[in-house]
Amino acid sequence: MSKKVAAVIFGGKSSEHEISKISATFIMRNMSEDKYRYIPIYITKNGEWKLYDGSIDNIVSGNWESYAATCILSPSTEHKGLFRIVGDKIKNIPVDVIFPVLHGKGGEDGTIQGLFEMAGIPYVGCGVLSSAVSMDKSYTKIIAEKAGIPQAKYVVTHSYELDNMEKTLDEIEEKLGYPCFIKPSRAGSSVGVSKAHNREEAKEGILLAADNDMTIVIEEFISGREVETAVLGNIDIQVSCVGEVLAADEFYSFDAKYNNKESKTVMPADLPEETSEKIREYAGRVYKALDCRGLSRVDFFVKAGGDIIFNEINTLPGFTPISMYPMLFKTVGIDTAELIDKLIETALSGEER
Repeated sequence: MSKKVAAVIFGGKSSEHEISKISATFIMRNMSEDKYRYIPIYITKNGEWKLYDGSIDNIVSGNWESYAATCILSPSTEHKGLFRIVGDKIKNIPVDVIFPVLHGKGGEDGTIQGLFEMAGIPYVGCGVLSSAVSMDKSYTKIIAEKAGIPQAKYVVTHSYELDNMEKTLDEIEEKLGYPCFIKPSRAGSSVGVSKAHNREEAKEGILLAADNDMTIVIEEFISGREVETAVLGNIDIQVSCVGEVLAADEFYSFDAKYNNKESKTVMPADLPEETSEKIREYAGRVYKALDCRGLSRVDFFVKAGGDIIFNEINTLPGFTPISMYPMLFKTVGIDTAELIDKLIETALSGEER
């Protein structure tokens, strides 16, 4: 059996660029050598595409970036692959499947998925519409509400409404109160997120979020345990166990997630069986309501009385050695190599997005 050629695309222009490098390295290190030949494709912070042909152990260092060959993904279905460009020489490299490992903007918001669709190359993860809607917290909330999933009360504002900041602050105080969380609508890994305890902090939080996105979501504070679960599959899906996040900060910020060693995770979470099952059922319902494919991590809060509150969905979650998505499935008996194999199989299944 000939090996499938898998293009692993990582880096990108988002604030999660460095995490993407770690995720891509972890994925390629665990990809079956018997089934796949991977091609590392790096997108620089400036948006340039590079074909990396060195040791994957050196990817995170970044010292090789200026020496890697330029490449592009052809949007034509005639080529179904990449063009490697060195001087005036162009080489076509056919690709069987694409594994995007691009967290955040430009990677999980439907933009690059559109290019994959034009190229006619199967790819891991959600389609264009599902990616775009799931990346946008404000639209995710609308769909979750229609699907009957309980969630926090919220207010939406935009950067072009900053002149009416006092009106927005009045609405926050009337509908949500303090403390509240302020988030960019389309950013991942808690980038640009803040917790406001009063009017002045809310104003500062809105300005911070506006630096990361045009749309800002303000949510009521939910006092509860932070839990997450992972979903795998297309039409027939598998939901992992539930894991709990014990953040070493007021909330699970980017720094708490990746830099603070005091943050911990517990898998499976110590929850009543009926609570865990309800969380898993909600996760599957959100996944299907958003028409997801391939993979997603779905996050919730569990309040002291047992109420479950949907927080958000991440359609290309972190895939590092300490990331919840692979660890949750490892807890239920699917190791990383098997998980990656299953994800590529979802892309190659031929099921429509």
